[in-house]
Amino acid sequence: MTKKHPLQLLIDQGEHQQLDFKFEVSDSRKIARTLSAFANTDGGRLLIGVKDNGNISGIRSEEEYYMIEAASMVYTRPQVAFTATRWEVNGKTVLEVYIAPGKERPYLAPDKDGDYKAYIRVADENILANEVLVLAWKKERSARGALLKFNKPVKLLLAYLADNPHISLSRFCKIAHINIFTAKQILSDLISMDALEYIVLDKHILYRTKENAKMSK
Repeated sequence: MTKKHPLQLLIDQGEHQQLDFKFEVSDSRKIARTLSAFANTDGGRLLIGVKDNGNISGIRSEEEYYMIEAASMVYTRPQVAFTATRWEVNGKTVLEVYIAPGKERPYLAPDKDGDYKAYIRVADENILANEVLVLAWKKERSARGALLKFNKPVKLLLAYLADNPHISLSRFCKIAHINIFTAKQILSDLISMDALEYIVLDKHILYRTKENAKMSK
């Protein structure tokens, strides 16, 4: 039995949260969003020179590498580091780009209007992170960390999550009778303290406890 090439084993996984196929890289700003999404989430790999269906098309690796380098150095803030591996398969070149999970979140990249935003990776897509996540990441990096008061809104939130799998920002505002600014601060505090985590359902960012996460598995 012929042993499969390591690259083919990767391709066989199909696109997912930590793997993205790119036929080519033609826009450094656009690819910067993928770098941002990987760095803000669980890290991942870009396979450049691979079509969406998994067929290897190959690329001119020098040009593609410089496009990735520009995306990293010019269009991500702070800069998203990467490592690159060049694979030769049946006379075709594929560039594997690895991005580690970032330690300086949020990592920003320009949207279509040139405004710098944070992205997250969900399944095989990059979506915008919301203000709650950006606040949580900034608090994680703060030397002071988050100081949470176990007040009535927090008690109501935890009681709700004891009976429900997750909660939205707007739902939290309603059950706790608080404004959106206060709700964002509380949710981001709890995420930065690792007491809550986010999930994405139908492109909506929701929040749950670690206990909820264990029960859903």
